[in-house]
Amino acid sequence: MNPFGWNFEHTFSELPPLFFSEVKPTPVREPKLVVFNAPLAQELGLNPQLGSSPEGAFYFAGNAIPEGAKPLAQAYAGHQFGNFTQLGDGRAILLGEHITPKKLRFDIQLKGSGRTPYSRRGDGRAALGPMLREYLISEAMHALGIPTTRSLAVVTTGESVQRERALRGAILTRVAQSHVRVGTFEWAAARGDAADIAALALYTLERHFPDYPENQPPALTLLKRAIEQQAKLVAQWMQVGFIHGVMNTDNMALSGETIDYGPCAFMDTYHPNAVFSSIDEQGRYAFANQARIALWNLERLAETLIPILDEEDDTAVKVAEDALDGFAESFNSYWLAGMRKKMGLAKADVSDQALVTDLLKAMHKANADYTNTFRRLSALVPEAPHAAQGSGDEFFTSAEFQSWSVRWKKRLEQENAPAQKTIELMNSSNPTVIPRNHRVEAALKAAEENDDFSVMERLLSVLRTPFSESAEHTVFAAPPEPHERVTATFCGT
Repeated sequence: MNPFGWNFEHTFSELPPLFFSEVKPTPVREPKLVVFNAPLAQELGLNPQLGSSPEGAFYFAGNAIPEGAKPLAQAYAGHQFGNFTQLGDGRAILLGEHITPKKLRFDIQLKGSGRTPYSRRGDGRAALGPMLREYLISEAMHALGIPTTRSLAVVTTGESVQRERALRGAILTRVAQSHVRVGTFEWAAARGDAADIAALALYTLERHFPDYPENQPPALTLLKRAIEQQAKLVAQWMQVGFIHGVMNTDNMALSGETIDYGPCAFMDTYHPNAVFSSIDEQGRYAFANQARIALWNLERLAETLIPILDEEDDTAVKVAEDALDGFAESFNSYWLAGMRKKMGLAKADVSDQALVTDLLKAMHKANADYTNTFRRLSALVPEAPHAAQGSGDEFFTSAEFQSWSVRWKKRLEQENAPAQKTIELMNSSNPTVIPRNHRVEAALKAAEENDDFSVMERLLSVLRTPFSESAEHTVFAAPPEPHERVTATFCGT
């Protein structure tokens, strides 16, 4: 019996050999467990002693291999900023698929665990700051109800990694429904044949969409499901002001989860063309571009499926195009439904699109804070017990907002709902806190430079209840002062 509760299976390794290489993590000098996600460990059915035992640090560093694990690195390609590259796990190793007591399947991956056959010129390692960023942001996304990979642990390695300067080395344990990406299909199309693509498509369907209809070609079902889930995911990102930063095809997971938290960010002031990623010099992955890029990535997925969509290429292309044509409508439907809730609207009306668009235009003009504007909007619901509170916000006193609010309040009258019910809808849709960039940077700096993880733990404590209100939430809801503003975030590779 495994004392820590690991329960591994290895279905991915049953795919054709071109999809992976067996490789073990490279041991590190001095592994130290610095962050452990006890709530996630409990969900996975793992022994909480993993977080306090020496064995836990060894497992999460790759110095020891858990019983039943069969380490491998996955192969995949990807369009990075529009350019096709053959990649693979250059610094990540999959230990296996852990089966929880509820029979759920999750990949357990060590990120920063050493060189693999796909490392190219990379060192296979990761720095502490980016690993802590992924831990923080992924946990925040989970608490916001947005599908995401999660982080079980971070260990420091006792070694340095060389980037622009020497940085503290670290390894993150990532938990995901799977790591199959659009780029995995691109790898199959570039390196394999139709049989390999078909095997991957069927594997992905059975793992993530086991209810797929047998009377529809598997490849078409997979494409349609991917289109639908990506439309919903990106809509959810935009409803909370999230900017992924590196929406390359190798960072679009077929599980529908948000994956890769490199140069990501949440907006403070609303700007549709906001970019934080230091490597996105042309704004390809700007906030307002994310739906368009998601469709572009899905088009790349569709191209890989052409050989198995139909025997005739022309027919296969038409089938794919028809499916892709549905993305825009799906995205707008999900986005508008979420934005309605943020404005307190439970029913649909033809005027809603213009109502939310005009509010965003006014917010952009006034440099209004995205998160706080929507959260405080509930204080202005007619007959709300705390209706006066919102009037102190400078944006709410502007002529643009005053004009807009007349239309909004008339629209609320159509709902014919009690004020308290409207407020509850808004406050469950508009977070009080997000991982504001200056707060994240302060937490990472304290950990990297002073070995102080208390700043991060305090931030995590409020991010795990993002819709609550307390004195602590009020502190973390404050926008940055001018000298605190973060204008660029960085990739950890």
